[in-house]
Amino acid sequence: MYDFHMHSNFSADCEAGMEDMIQEAIRKGLSEIAFTEHLDVDYPDKEWDFTFDPEAYQKQLEGLREKYQDDIQIRKGVEVGVQPHVLGQTSDFIKQLNPEFVICSMHSTDRNDLHSGEFFEDRTVDEAYQLYFEEYYECIRKFKDYHIIGHLDLVSRYASGGWEHVPVDILEEILKLVISEGKGIELNTSGYKYGMEAPLPSKNILRLYRNLGGEIITLGSDAHRPEEIGSYFKDAKEILTDCGFSYICSINGEEVRYHSIK
Repeated sequence: MYDFHMHSNFSADCEAGMEDMIQEAIRKGLSEIAFTEHLDVDYPDKEWDFTFDPEAYQKQLEGLREKYQDDIQIRKGVEVGVQPHVLGQTSDFIKQLNPEFVICSMHSTDRNDLHSGEFFEDRTVDEAYQLYFEEYYECIRKFKDYHIIGHLDLVSRYASGGWEHVPVDILEEILKLVISEGKGIELNTSGYKYGMEAPLPSKNILRLYRNLGGEIITLGSDAHRPEEIGSYFKDAKEILTDCGFSYICSINGEEVRYHSIK
């Protein structure tokens, strides 16, 4: 199995050491993992610094990759939080880091972080969803330095209602663009640990992506603790199969490998 979304203490919201995460992934029998440390330039909540030292990250990862090379494949990745005004700085960091895998996520909209709830103040749920997806679309029309769109409907974690509030016209444009550029999306299982009883994105979005011709999809636990690695992957595989997928992917730079779900 392949977990292509996890963090270590190079991410501001994670205290787990990289080696602890690797050892747990090996214990659980994973074949390949990707560390996707947070990079959110100009994150609205200034109490959090979602940047990291790329040289220190690479040095530690390379040492551990060599140490565990006979046990597991480890990819150097990053999860970038896009906002329209930081796309250039984000691309500059990616060039410096030279990662093998990049997740493009949106954690802030209209210069407000989703987590604190400020973004939702004085907005209806429909208005919040509309702006979130519009800004996501604006970003990926300009930003191309990524492989996978991360937890595409993250807004649904913070605002109840889900699919009925999604602006399907904009969502379709996002998915069509992703597909046409040879990129993909992830199935992120972290929704379960936050009590959503569903992955991110929702089954409706996964099915729409597949119906539009989308094939590239990765699995990610979004683990911030060792025990979360690979969590709910059995459920995720059943959902993917039900939505028409036969494969999950692992990615190493320009190489996309397809692995049978069965």
